[in-house]
Amino acid sequence: MATTDKAIITCALTGVLTNPKQHPVPVTPAEMAAEAKRAADAGAAIVHVHFRAQEPGWGHMPSWDPDVAASIIDAIREACPGIIINMSTGVIGSDISGPSACMRRVKPEIAACNAGTLNYLKARRGGQWAWPPMVFDNPVSKIQAFLDVMKETGAMPEFECFDLGIVRSVGLYVDVGMAEHPHYNFVMGVASGMPADPELLAYLTKQTKPGASWEVTAIGRQEVWPLHQRAADLGGALRTGLEDTFYLPDGERAQSNGELIAAIAACAERAGRGIASPDEARAALRLRDAAT
Repeated sequence: MATTDKAIITCALTGVLTNPKQHPVPVTPAEMAAEAKRAADAGAAIVHVHFRAQEPGWGHMPSWDPDVAASIIDAIREACPGIIINMSTGVIGSDISGPSACMRRVKPEIAACNAGTLNYLKARRGGQWAWPPMVFDNPVSKIQAFLDVMKETGAMPEFECFDLGIVRSVGLYVDVGMAEHPHYNFVMGVASGMPADPELLAYLTKQTKPGASWEVTAIGRQEVWPLHQRAADLGGALRTGLEDTFYLPDGERAQSNGELIAAIAACAERAGRGIASPDEARAALRLRDAAT
């Protein structure tokens, strides 16, 4: 298990479907750049970016328009010179042409690579599904296709792992030559995936390839913060943002990504760790130089 003395912090700026009329998530290039700057000022070296439709009234919907992607990434890079771009790629179905076109256009240093299939479920208290049961399909053929584009564009794959079997699958991808030097992202707190349980984390890190880097995405309310602290204590990279939670450790609602990043930076400080700059994070994760 690889650790780093300095904590590498990622800010997940906005998410895929959160409605900006209900929550303080950024949508436009100017909003994304301003939130990225708040996050960077609070200690984030990396921003994880979803692209949103820019037509009036459609900001709650995703976009795979390369022009939209470029306008958002250009604004972030101008506001935060040197910051590391981590681009979402998640799509349902086998057609990956949208995220592939965006990767080729903006050339992120990191790209999310969903590493296995999940029944994506959530139930409401009244005994109804929160949404119709769906399969987030990520067969090996689709993963390989994404990895090919990531190799072409120079992006490091960040393997998103929603359950223990997916964590173990990443090791198999390495064994058969699909990947090397994997970076694991343990996604914890999805109702049908791994729980956001700090006690689970030490076991998960034992399932990674020797020397691999890892981080935690913790989905939930203020109950996720003990998990963030455990990740900091164990030497992992850290991530939070308005995609993952709207709540600060004291239960108050966050008004910006900057507040959440300041709270997770405090987790690192309590663990006796400094905060990595973008250049330090780039070196630790073996990333290519920043795009220009």
